[in-house]
Amino acid sequence: MVSKNTICLWFNGAAEEAAQFYAKTFPDSSVGAIHRAPADFPSGKEGDVLVVDFTVAGIPCIGLNGGPGIEHSQAFSFQIATDDQAETDRLWDAIIGNGGQENACGWCQDKWGISWQITPRVLTDGFNDPDRTVAKRVFEAMMEMRKIDVAKIEAARRG
Repeated sequence: MVSKNTICLWFNGAAEEAAQFYAKTFPDSSVGAIHRAPADFPSGKEGDVLVVDFTVAGIPCIGLNGGPGIEHSQAFSFQIATDDQAETDRLWDAIIGNGGQENACGWCQDKWGISWQITPRVLTDGFNDPDRTVAKRVFEAMMEMRKIDVAKIEAARRG
């Protein structure tokens, strides 16, 4: 069944490169059809890659090579739940190592400007702990981090 809701991400000519990176980096991700422009358009020529269908962590997306002038912001991000430090490190390091940059509290940005939250499940569980004192300790520990350190989050939960 084709999804009725697809996320469209704007790129300046790099939609295919980004889709390939996401497909090799994130589980349950793939590149689908690559659509070429049937005629010249403001930021490209007939035959250039215009739209790329891809999936990121099970979410259907399209990459639109719309040209310069549209920037991404942290108002939109992909949040990827991780099961342990090794998975957190692998995803974080892939984004940062491919020209991305670190931000605070488990957020990073890839080289195309897309924001990612690499979020260990232990962090989410800690936020939702019924003991609000525990939740506060977890939150305060996270506020000191860039990449989330699972051992420090677990220590904060224990007190």
